Amino acid sequence: MKDTLHKKLRAIKEVQLIRGVQIPVGLEFRQLIVTGPPGSGKTYYINRIRGWPNEGYLDLTQKGWWRNRSLIYRPREIHLGIPYEGIKEALAVFDQEWLDLETDAMKIDYPRIRIPPKANSPFSTNWRDQYIFEFLLPDPAVIFERRMKRQNEGYFPVDTNLTLDTVVRQVDAYSRIALFLHRAGVNVYIRSDLTQPPMLIIEKGEVALPPWAVSGIDTAPSLKTLTGWKQMLLRTGKLPWVTVTDRLQDISTASRIAHDGKSLELLLGRMHLRLSPEIPLGAGKRYLRQHKCWTIRKPESCSDRHIRGFARINPGETVILGRSNKDYNDLFSFKKDVAKRHASLTNRKGDLIIKPLDPGNSIKIVRLEDRDTREEITENRVIAMHAVRRIFGGKIRLLPPVQALDLIQSVNHILAQEAYRPPAEDGMPGGLLELPDEPSPVVVGDLHGEVDNLLKIITENCLLEALQNNRAFLCILGDAVHSENLHQMENMDSSMLIMDMIFVLKKKFPANVFYLRGNHDDFSPELSKNGVPQGILMKKALEQARGHAYVTAMQDFYDRLPYLIVSSSFVGVHAGPPRQDTTKEQLINVRFHPNIARVLINNRIKRPHYLSGYGKPEIKALRKTLGVPKSTPVIVGHTPLDPFGAVWQNVGAIKAHHIVHSSHQKGPGYFIRIKKKMIAQIYPAEPLTKLINRLK
Repeated sequence: MKDTLHKKLRAIKEVQLIRGVQIPVGLEFRQLIVTGPPGSGKTYYINRIRGWPNEGYLDLTQKGWWRNRSLIYRPREIHLGIPYEGIKEALAVFDQEWLDLETDAMKIDYPRIRIPPKANSPFSTNWRDQYIFEFLLPDPAVIFERRMKRQNEGYFPVDTNLTLDTVVRQVDAYSRIALFLHRAGVNVYIRSDLTQPPMLIIEKGEVALPPWAVSGIDTAPSLKTLTGWKQMLLRTGKLPWVTVTDRLQDISTASRIAHDGKSLELLLGRMHLRLSPEIPLGAGKRYLRQHKCWTIRKPESCSDRHIRGFARINPGETVILGRSNKDYNDLFSFKKDVAKRHASLTNRKGDLIIKPLDPGNSIKIVRLEDRDTREEITENRVIAMHAVRRIFGGKIRLLPPVQALDLIQSVNHILAQEAYRPPAEDGMPGGLLELPDEPSPVVVGDLHGEVDNLLKIITENCLLEALQNNRAFLCILGDAVHSENLHQMENMDSSMLIMDMIFVLKKKFPANVFYLRGNHDDFSPELSKNGVPQGILMKKALEQARGHAYVTAMQDFYDRLPYLIVSSSFVGVHAGPPRQDTTKEQLINVRFHPNIARVLINNRIKRPHYLSGYGKPEIKALRKTLGVPKSTPVIVGHTPLDPFGAVWQNVGAIKAHHIVHSSHQKGPGYFIRIKKKMIAQIYPAEPLTKLINRLK
């Protein structure tokens, strides 16, 4: 069984020694919850740091478990109750029902896990930051040896009939829960040995550190003291407040900048970055109170020549700016006079804390324009929104039947002679799309009827201008249809509308917009989700709204789609690589190889509950078949790993194997190429259909 946390752990450098154990700087004992499988050393650890000796049990499916009385006394050891699909009650990994489960049936039911809420006002409890979970996860062989040794002493019933395979499964269950909680925003770190530093979970593309893992950042004021109330009400504290002006100011000590809705320029040596409050269009006051995010980007506005990227600092996060931060270095190409660890930026409830990390390197701030971020948005985004209206021919709404039929027939004509597709045996464009090195690709995952997410992608970053001037490829990996919103699965209006939009883009930019076939791009009666026959419902909705001729044209569209994209920058496919030996010629002629075609749109990454899926050998074989270097990113959609994310990188411990979903209701994820590297980006959601339709 593969290690769920393989290559996802990074040692915490800022630690303090407490009773012989390395503890992260900034962590308070009253926050600490210690958990892990039997035999991981929880009791020994708690006794050593003089925590509360009694064990506790936490059912992660219990409503409001964060208020459980077992968590009042901390630090203490806690056993977790984990939900599994098909089993009503949560199970501990030492319950007999859990031990009797077959490996194939051990699929954690993540949606049943409840996540602590954040504070939505100064007077409510921020349960998300109330606890820090420390997962003790030694090597399974070490745990097995410990438990066999103590079993000989005859007083540990949980060690009866123990096997190494059982221990491996128990460690894997806790590893998966640790990763899930981390992705959900819960404070988590990992410890494999008390003699070693604790480790943070840092996934590819993740650059944020929790404040308690970075030294020198003072904690938020406690409302249990008069001083804390003064700090909150009078905005006083240890860190000096800095007012940003139009004059350059040196930052020589940790300084605090208020979230005033305006951008500022940050100069690291000769490197120039712009820090801006992120204010999504249409966001209400309540949303903005809870989501005071900052973005970091180069100061140049977007252009039709270069697709640019950005980074985000969410409340409670800290990022390190410097050449040692590989993800940021890929994004911003730091100059040589930027130190390896130049500065840290912390978002504390919206206020920005800038702290120098290298005394020999300067940090300066200045405000070049005294404009609110909303004014900048109006200047840049509204132009793109007007362009969308012009391209779509008016408001964003379903096209009339005659116009819709004419549009899809035009698109099918384009697909019959689509660019960059080597011909198949029948002379039609084949199933493989071979893109040149230029323009720059923008790779979008499953959209599943989220019209606003598609609008967000095409109205940002000057993408429309880049498409117009042949500076970008827009590559959609299939499954634009069929909502995954529980209350919208039977409604096909959003599916029809998003396909109308894609058809308009394809007709407008025939050699720059591409769509791969996904498993939902079908009318099959077998196509269903949660018991909803979406394939049949889509066909019925199209017949009722636009007639039989349109349904026939849509089936022609499905049949003419490519299945894979290959370029020097990436390989794209909806679901995953073939599981059998396949030649490039077979991929080009995939319409005549239905078994291969079925796998390309239905495959999934191999996991404990899906052992028939693909793994590292199949990814390597696909790269070899397509003749691309072994480091070429393989980007797929189809399989979101948890409810919280939109992008997952190096999935399955496979280097440069990424999953992207663009249908998340909190905003789309996608990939863009920057400096010859595919960079993940995530946008916040915006009600763009409504806003564009209001434009005059």
